[in-house]
Amino acid sequence: MPKNEFICDCHPIDKELVLKVKNAMPKNNTFKYLADFFSIIGDNTRCKILFALKENQMCVCDLANVLSMTKSSISHQLNKMKAAGVVRCERNGKQVFYSLDDNHVFEIFDISLKHISHKAKEKTNEK
Repeated sequence: MPKNEFICDCHPIDKELVLKVKNAMPKNNTFKYLADFFSIIGDNTRCKILFALKENQMCVCDLANVLSMTKSSISHQLNKMKAAGVVRCERNGKQVFYSLDDNHVFEIFDISLKHISHKAKEKTNEK
């Protein structure tokens, strides 16, 4: 370690804490994948698609009607989401139905919605 790694102009550094956190930090590309995941779900249209799919699996036509968008636009977004492992699809005859890939995606989205609602209530109460 460089000599000045544990030096700070503001206050003393807790060397043990710094080492503990550094050792707990995920290795490899974990944060890149996490950032990629959040960039996929961090789009306004894709958030609306996630909300709709949280309610029920749907086909592209139904999603397009719910969001008042073209089937092409919805398909484009769903392809990105599928490639990122956020949604999955299941063919039933000529129709393809989309759903959230797994319960983790639902939980992340649901917790995020709760957080946003909670913060909105806090802001309302501040006024």
